[in-house]
Amino acid sequence: MPDLSVFRRIGVMGRCAVLLALLVGGCALFPSFPSEDAPSKIASPAEGYLLEPGNQVRLTVFGQENLSGSFTLDAVGNIALPLLGNVPANGITAAVLGGRIEALLRKDAYMQDPKVAVEVQTFRPFYVLGEVRAPGEFPYVIGMTVLSAVARAGGYDYRAREGEVLLVRQEDGAQKEYRAVERTPILPGDIIKVLERRF
Repeated sequence: MPDLSVFRRIGVMGRCAVLLALLVGGCALFPSFPSEDAPSKIASPAEGYLLEPGNQVRLTVFGQENLSGSFTLDAVGNIALPLLGNVPANGITAAVLGGRIEALLRKDAYMQDPKVAVEVQTFRPFYVLGEVRAPGEFPYVIGMTVLSAVARAGGYDYRAREGEVLLVRQEDGAQKEYRAVERTPILPGDIIKVLERRF
């Protein structure tokens, strides 16, 4: 049995101080939210999205159906196109890739005035971690929110702190943490951490 003699000697104020220290120490076990809220509005994910290996794009060469179609960036970030062979696409936007293909078609005299449109069909996946039923990596779809992301991960588990999450986003080459709510829109590559409730 624990020795309660010290607890009896310190009096009411001392007991309160000990209990407060224990509570504060216990709270340190639970991660807290960042003070900054995640942006409630985002630009279209496709606009500034930088292509990477594994992404799929829809290429349309106007008036040339045999050159159009869906293509996947290979392991080094190239797409293999009819007539042109491997075209580097890693780390550039869809608009830049379209301009690159137009220049190649013009350069090799395949077409005098080619018009090319490129649309991103698959994006970098997002991740849901923490107190959900099926944490993991999931394919990103335009228009997703924190709530739809959590739903993809099977929903909250019984320990989850519902309604708010920790959102980790890559910005300017570094990870930034935000407090996010269920209606917050998410971007490709976001990490959503569902924290454990305190009590």
